[in-house]
Amino acid sequence: MRQAGRYLPEYGEFKAKHNVGFFEMVKTPSMACEITLQPLRRFNLDAAIIFSDILVIPQVLGMGIDIVEGKGIIFDFLLEKPEDLDKLYKDANVCMDLKYVMDAITLTRHTLNGQCPLFGFAGAPWTLMKFMIDGGSHSPLPKARKWLKVYPEASKTLLNLLCEKTVDYLVGQVKAGAQILQVFDSCAGELGPDAFQEYSLPYLKDIAYRTKEKLMECQVEPVPMVVFAKDAHFALDDLANSGYDVVSLDWTIKPTHARRVVGKHVSLQGNLDPCLLYAPENELKTEVKSMLKKFGTQRYIANLGHGVHKDVNPDNVRMFVDAVHMYSEEINAIS
Repeated sequence: MRQAGRYLPEYGEFKAKHNVGFFEMVKTPSMACEITLQPLRRFNLDAAIIFSDILVIPQVLGMGIDIVEGKGIIFDFLLEKPEDLDKLYKDANVCMDLKYVMDAITLTRHTLNGQCPLFGFAGAPWTLMKFMIDGGSHSPLPKARKWLKVYPEASKTLLNLLCEKTVDYLVGQVKAGAQILQVFDSCAGELGPDAFQEYSLPYLKDIAYRTKEKLMECQVEPVPMVVFAKDAHFALDDLANSGYDVVSLDWTIKPTHARRVVGKHVSLQGNLDPCLLYAPENELKTEVKSMLKKFGTQRYIANLGHGVHKDVNPDNVRMFVDAVHMYSEEINAIS
């Protein structure tokens, strides 16, 4: 979760040296490749995740978006009423318009030269919809959820559009060289059980099945897919049966409960509290060992329960990664 980024001094140095903004780095394949590789030079990681952002899909649909240091995400307009959907470029060709992401994936895959698998990713339709209406993941008023009640048909029109573009985007990433895909529904939990069933889960399922179907139609081997629906504790069983190979968990879910609900046919990913990266070494290692024992070392990807915070000491990330390897080997040796 946020392997690359602001917590790494080399990221800040690279950004300052080239005097570039966030999306300029995302849109320059050589820069995106370099930033993707930065954490792999520091840590003994088992996978890389391409440096990009979930908001490239709204950008392709015609929304001007920038990320400004100290201000956060800035949109040139937000969706306020159903008529605003007419402002979106519904015929946008995602693979052509996001060719820079595909080129970054291909370049990174070649540069990795088999060192580890490369993740591609996208945002889930509901989470993208929330950003496009609320302007971010947090808003003083629940405008996106209000849309679901006041404009249910327009909401579904938007969600279907985002689903269609996300499928094309993910298929393009695999064709470009991504070896595993993750779909981030970072705002899933605020929907609650009923709204999640209607406005998130169907689109998550559609993405999983249609992505794999389209790849097979193109005679491309489907890759494993991961779903991360933050705070959607109530939907673990549904997520386990949604067509994804891996269910990623936030840090508020008990590993033993998740394993019991999900069963053995789906892998789990997660879910160390990111704030434990602030903890003393002994506490961090103890928590990692406990987490691994609870999940078990099979059908499991050790990860954080959300992203690395920007003020975390990189040495603590190294302790986390090394502890995962050390304790996994210990557990496997006696099991």
